[in-house]
Amino acid sequence: MKDRYSIAVGLVFLALVAVAALHTLNGGEPPTLGLDKLPARWALPEFAVPEAAGRLEGDANVAQDDCESGALPCPQGSQRDPACEISTREAIRVCDLFDRPLVLSFWFTKGGDCAEQQDVVDAVYRRYRGRVNFLSIDIRDDRETVRELIRSNGWQMPVGYDHDGAVGALYRVGGCPTLAYVYPGGTLQSAEIGELRQGEVEARVRQLLAATAAAEAG
Repeated sequence: MKDRYSIAVGLVFLALVAVAALHTLNGGEPPTLGLDKLPARWALPEFAVPEAAGRLEGDANVAQDDCESGALPCPQGSQRDPACEISTREAIRVCDLFDRPLVLSFWFTKGGDCAEQQDVVDAVYRRYRGRVNFLSIDIRDDRETVRELIRSNGWQMPVGYDHDGAVGALYRVGGCPTLAYVYPGGTLQSAEIGELRQGEVEARVRQLLAATAAAEAG
């Protein structure tokens, strides 16, 4: 069930969408992923989301190990198991994807139309899976709409469902689509907002692989 905490992060997400274009003009806070500069090697907050095509219902779990990683307070009145410690069937834990370089694709159709970009991400996933992990995350759309998009487009990549926008708020997503490229271990290499062609996404993935190799060599 939604508590005041989940409602609050949902409202934060809506606010981010509304003001994303203003952040670079007035230095507003919080920064927007892919638009504003984040600290080098920004540590990605933990989360777990239902598989979009699965039967698991409910909001994302964004409880952190220390309740500080995402700059959000612990939920008041109820303690949650940290997102990366749950063992719920049909839940995707982002920490399980930190064993390899990772591409996160955040999108929504309400207020934006980014479904076609997921076709591109899925094509790149098919080429690089086994070397790079991918996770597409829909934010706040109708669940059945998302399921139909997965079925009709034949997406094979993992797709998570952020029902109340908690993950979008936690990750400071303010535009559609937002792509984040992540080092193994879960720190940010780079991020960007806007649609890309398949060759452009593949170029970013190659840069991520090269940066990972250089970091490991160093």
